[in-house]
Amino acid sequence: MIELGSGKQSLQLSTAVIGASGVFGFSTEYARLMDLSKLGAFVTNPITLKPRRAAEGTHVVALDSGVLIHTGLPNPGVHKTHQLHAARWKNMPTPVVVHVIAANPDELVQCVQVIDQHYGVDGIEIGIHDEFVHREVRKFIEAARSHTHLPILAQLPLNTAVQVALAAEDGGADALVVAASPRGTARDPLTGQFVGGRVYGPWLKPLGLRAVGQICARAKIPVIGAGGIFNPIDARDYIAAGAKAVQIDAVAWLRPAMVETICRDLGGLELTRKAGSFEDEWWPGIGETAVMRAQLLPSPPPMPPVKPPPELPR
Repeated sequence: MIELGSGKQSLQLSTAVIGASGVFGFSTEYARLMDLSKLGAFVTNPITLKPRRAAEGTHVVALDSGVLIHTGLPNPGVHKTHQLHAARWKNMPTPVVVHVIAANPDELVQCVQVIDQHYGVDGIEIGIHDEFVHREVRKFIEAARSHTHLPILAQLPLNTAVQVALAAEDGGADALVVAASPRGTARDPLTGQFVGGRVYGPWLKPLGLRAVGQICARAKIPVIGAGGIFNPIDARDYIAAGAKAVQIDAVAWLRPAMVETICRDLGGLELTRKAGSFEDEWWPGIGETAVMRAQLLPSPPPMPPVKPPPELPR
């Protein structure tokens, strides 16, 4: 059991795998494709104070190494979302975390107040803007912290995660999500127009692992790794880098069944590595073939320790 936050309203994760925001919908959209009860927690699509419509034009551009998604973050607003999904959240088989995006602290406070008073959910994830500097991040999280006792997850931008992580911690965040998928631009082959959006793909994993390692070396609160996780080994690498849990995103679009496989793996129900596994990764009943492979194949050399930067700003 993994605990995020403290006190009576801490977020309890039965497994170290969380469904990332923007991937699984607002509630039960993926219930027919996978067993949502295997997730340690479920993060909703982004929710704003006022309703937002879907972006016009191209929404998806295939890339050689992934995909670019441009949605405009459509949602019915914080009040209407509660009316539409509150009943489903109460019956969800896993803890529900609401992802909130806001243009300024005032908007954020209004959203948090509604969620805290009416939603009946288990936590709040706050998306941090790419352009926010250290002072703005701390002010943003402090505004939310002062209006709720729910656990707060701060989703950091990949490009500035190392620089602003401690600001989110000082502001009162209970955990750091490292990191949100970065923004990119690609040409739509059908229209010839440039499209901007979030970029997903396996190539994000090395960038995410580096950021997680640097932040874990200094932060005192749990870190949740995210980016480029497409199989159990990817998830295990984030845990080895220091993350307490991981968030799964694009693999749910490509291979929904893999999400459950990753959940089982981190829960000790699957073989984690063919060779060189840590002692606590081996479980009874993994099979004679797997044991034989582990005995025959040489163990890989240990990973070098992560060297943090000399000083992270506070």
